[in-house]
Amino acid sequence: MSKYHVNKKGYYGPFGGAYIPEMLYPNVEELQQKYMDIMQEESFLQEFQELLKDYVGRPSPLYLAKRLSARYGANIFLKREDLNHTGAHKINNTIGQILLAERLGKKRIIAETGAGQHGVATATVCALKGLECVVYMGEIDIQRQAPNVARMKMMGATVVAAQSGSKTLKDATNEALRDWINNPIDTHYIIGSVVGPHPYPDLVARFQSIISEETKKQLTEKTGNSSPDYVLACVGGGSNAAGMFYHFLEDEEVQLIAVEAAGHGVKSGESAATTALGKEGVLHGSRSILMQTEDGQVVEPYSISAGLDYPGIGPQHAWLYKSGRGKYVSITDDEAMQAGLLLTKLEGIIPAIESSHALAYLEKMTFHGNENVVICLSGRGDKDLDNYMKYFGF
Repeated sequence: MSKYHVNKKGYYGPFGGAYIPEMLYPNVEELQQKYMDIMQEESFLQEFQELLKDYVGRPSPLYLAKRLSARYGANIFLKREDLNHTGAHKINNTIGQILLAERLGKKRIIAETGAGQHGVATATVCALKGLECVVYMGEIDIQRQAPNVARMKMMGATVVAAQSGSKTLKDATNEALRDWINNPIDTHYIIGSVVGPHPYPDLVARFQSIISEETKKQLTEKTGNSSPDYVLACVGGGSNAAGMFYHFLEDEEVQLIAVEAAGHGVKSGESAATTALGKEGVLHGSRSILMQTEDGQVVEPYSISAGLDYPGIGPQHAWLYKSGRGKYVSITDDEAMQAGLLLTKLEGIIPAIESSHALAYLEKMTFHGNENVVICLSGRGDKDLDNYMKYFGF
């Protein structure tokens, strides 16, 4: 196995593992023992591929953004995860996990969500499969992502407000873990990012790896070469980035750039730039890098984008950062908002504010004119129209 993928003990270098309360051990151990076997079953693979094709609408296009390319002086390709059913990459993982849950005999599904995209994707597959669905969401995120909350309820999901702490993604995750401890037998917890105890970071990355798998084929068709010079993706917990990087990890010629949310500025006290501000520690069941005080209390993150508003990163990202394989950078709210507007005006594509962070990093890069750059457009901007309108005064 590659040095950048998980080892048999559930670690990426020094990061990962399963730091969980004893009451969760049976749930997690069952997953650890069975997930790889189930994911390699022919019936699983066939159903997964069919749903990705006919339900999600994959493969998602790899689009050469000509006007954006002319502006920056490079060939800029957008991997259009925004065109998936439900409007983001999240559906790739929820379909995989719902098939896994079915084969484990689980009848009830729980999830956490920040921007609401993972909640919508979970509610969607539960409706598809007729399973009970409970989504935990921070009270603040419920207010700022109202259309996604309505979608979840239309699909039959119960949306529960997390009212502790900062009332955002971290707190929703805490509530979901409590639920799972109380309902160990019949419930599967669909974690939406490459975070949590082993095997979740690996499990989610494998389901999202379809992004880079398709990109290599599509890039070969368009350029004659399966490897771009640069791959960019935004990172909160980091699932779209993990999927976008997955099949390029061994190809050291490809520069991997992960873009975190600097909020009002890395040093402003209102930021979610984990690698710039964080230290090693344990959060939500795995050892990673997270923003914490001197005595180990989690620091509340801030970003204009609900999906990047997380105080840590997944353990694989922590290892890519520490090993130097990935370059981890950050972009402020203002830079991201301007980049989102620029893409809209140049290409007629309104990106999610999360994805706009990755687009904004183009301003800080220098190109010679023939580089191939792939950016994961992880989600569409419909859910963020309210934010865009307030920010720009439309």
